[in-house]
Amino acid sequence: MRRSPRETHESAVRISRRGLLLGSAQLAFAGALALRMRYVQVDQADEFRLLAEENRIKFELLPPARGRLFDRNGAIIADNEPTYRIVMVREDADDVDRVIGRLSQLVELDESDLNRAIEEMAKTRPFIPVTIADRVSWEDISRVAVNAPALPGVKTEVGLSRVYPRGDLFAHVAGYVGPVSERDLSRYEDPPPILRIPRFQIGKVGVEAKHEEILRGTAGTKQLEVNAVGRVMRELGRREGEAGADIQLTLDSDLQDYVKARLGEESASVVVMDTTHGDLLAVASAPSYDPNKFVRGISVADYAFLRDNDHRPLASKTVQDAYPPGSTFKMVTALAAMDAGLVAPDETVWCPGHLEVGGRRFHCWKSAGHGHMNLEQSLRESCDVYYYDLALKVGIERIAETARRLGLGESHNVPMSAVTSGLIPDKDWKRRERGADWVIGDSVNASIGQGFVLSSPLQLAIMSARLATGRSITPRLIKSIDGLETPSQAGADMGFNPNHLLQLRRAMFAVSNNRRGTAYGSRIIAESMRMAGKTGTSQVRNITAAERARGVTSNADLPWNRRDHALFVAFAPWDDPKIAVSVVVEHGGGGSTAAAPIARDVVLQALYGEDPPLDAYPTKDRRRIEAQQERLAREREARQAEVSSRA
Repeated sequence: MRRSPRETHESAVRISRRGLLLGSAQLAFAGALALRMRYVQVDQADEFRLLAEENRIKFELLPPARGRLFDRNGAIIADNEPTYRIVMVREDADDVDRVIGRLSQLVELDESDLNRAIEEMAKTRPFIPVTIADRVSWEDISRVAVNAPALPGVKTEVGLSRVYPRGDLFAHVAGYVGPVSERDLSRYEDPPPILRIPRFQIGKVGVEAKHEEILRGTAGTKQLEVNAVGRVMRELGRREGEAGADIQLTLDSDLQDYVKARLGEESASVVVMDTTHGDLLAVASAPSYDPNKFVRGISVADYAFLRDNDHRPLASKTVQDAYPPGSTFKMVTALAAMDAGLVAPDETVWCPGHLEVGGRRFHCWKSAGHGHMNLEQSLRESCDVYYYDLALKVGIERIAETARRLGLGESHNVPMSAVTSGLIPDKDWKRRERGADWVIGDSVNASIGQGFVLSSPLQLAIMSARLATGRSITPRLIKSIDGLETPSQAGADMGFNPNHLLQLRRAMFAVSNNRRGTAYGSRIIAESMRMAGKTGTSQVRNITAAERARGVTSNADLPWNRRDHALFVAFAPWDDPKIAVSVVVEHGGGGSTAAAPIARDVVLQALYGEDPPLDAYPTKDRRRIEAQQERLAREREARQAEVSSRA
C-alpha cells in the first residue's frame, strides 16, 4: 500500500529528529571523553608519570657500618668483621633438592638452618633470595664461586657483623648486639625503617644498648628496577649510609685483663676509679661470658649453662648487684657523727663484745670485746660496738644524709644495663615500703652497713673516691665520642670539714699499715704507693643465740652460698690519692682474707701500670706473689694469643 505524501513527510521529520538526538548524544560523549583524556594526559601527567615510575623503581635500605668501641689507649673492644652467607633463589634452581645436595658436598650445612631455609622458600615468592648458610668462611665462599655453574640459583653475599676480639673481658660493660626482635620493635611507637632490614643488629645490653642510636649510624639506599611482579631486573644506583660514631671508653684493657685474671674462679667484682676525673679504669665482674656467642646465636646448651651457674656469669655485679656493705660503711657513720659535732676523734667507747639496746643484744665481731676504742682504733680494728654507740647519738636521718652525699643510694649515670640505686633507708622509707615505724635497732644495724642498707661495688668505689678527695666525684665511662672528649667528672667540694676527712683517711691508713689493722696482712711496702682502706664482712644469714652459745660456725664449714660476702674499699697513694678501688667477693668469708689481698694487687698494678716490683710487697709474701705474677702473666699471654687469632 502506498503512503500518502503527508505520511511520508511526517516519517522523515521523525527520523531527522531521532538522528539529531543520537548525533547530539554521540557528540556529547565524544566531547566528555576528549576532556577526560586531556585531564589525564595533560593536567595529571606529572602525577601519573610518578605513579608509573614508582611501580618500576624500588628502593631498599643499606645497613650502615656500626660505630666501634675502643679503650682509653685505643685498643679495640668491639669491631665489625665481614661475614659471608649463601643464599638461594628458588626459581633459578631447576631442582632445589638436587642443588642443595651438591652444595652440601662443598659446604657443611647445619641441618636445622637448612630445614628452616627450605620452609622459608616454600612460603616466599620464588624470586626472593633465602639464606641457606650464614657466617660461612671465605674458603666456603670460594668453593661455591668455583662451582657456580653446577649450582644454579645459589649466590653469595657479604655484610658486616659485630665481633668482640677480647672475648669475655668487657662483656658486662660493652654488652653485645643481636638481631632486631619483636620486643625491640615494640619499644617504638613508629619503629625506624632501618630496624626492618633483615638480620639488622642492635645493642641488647651494656654500652651497645645505651648508646644504640649513636653507634647505629644512618642507612643508605639502593635503587632497583623491578618488573610488574616485583622481580629485580637491575640496580640503578645507590647511596651509602653514614657509619655510626666510634666511642672511646675510659677503661684500660691491660688493667682490666689483669683484674680478670686476678679474680680467677671467684664470684666477685672489682671497680677501679681515677680520682682526678672520675674515669672508670677497670669494671670487672667474674665469672664472665663470651658476647660473640650471643651475636652469632647462642645455643640452648650454652645459654642454659650461663643461666643456671650459681656464680651468675650473666650478671653485671659491679653495677647491677647490691650488697650489705658491712664495715666499709663505718666511715659514713663516723663522718655523720663528726659533722654533727657529736663525737671527737679522741673520745672513747667501751666495747665488752656487745651492746644492749632496747632489750636486745647487738654483738661485736670480737666476742671478747675490744676494750676502750677511739675513732682511729675503731676503724683500724673494725669494732662494731663503737658504731652502735654512734648510731644512738646521731640517728638514722643524719647517717642517711651523709651516705647520699658520699654517693650511696643513687643510681649513677653510667651506660651499663640495670644500674642499681642500692638502698639507704630512713624513717620515711620504712614507713612507705614496709608499713612500719623505724626502731632504734634498725639504726644500730645500719651503722655497720647491715640491716636494710645495700650498696653496689660502683657506689663503694665512688664513696672511697669522695672520702679521698672531699669532692663530689662521679663516674665517667665514656671518654670520647667520635674524638670529642666528654666532660670531666671531677666534681666540686662537698663541704665536709677537711679535718674530719683527714681523721678518716688516717684511720683508713691504719687499717692497712698498723700492725693491729684488719688489712695489715695486705699492706703495701713501697712508701709512695701505700694505700688506705677498710675491710668489710657482710652476713648473708642470721646467727641464732643457740649458735652463738656453742660457737659461731666458721665460713669454711658452711656451704658456699651461706658464707659471708667479703668486701674491701681503698684509695692510694693515701696522702695523694690517684685511684679508688672497691672489691666484693661473694661468699668469700672475711674481707681481710679474701677481698683485701685482691685490692692490694690491683692497686699496685694500676699505679705501676705493669707488674710491680716484688719489693713493693711484704717480705713474707714475695715468693707467693712472684709465683702469682708468673701464673697471671701466662694466663694473660694466652688471652692475648687468642685475641690475635681472632683478629
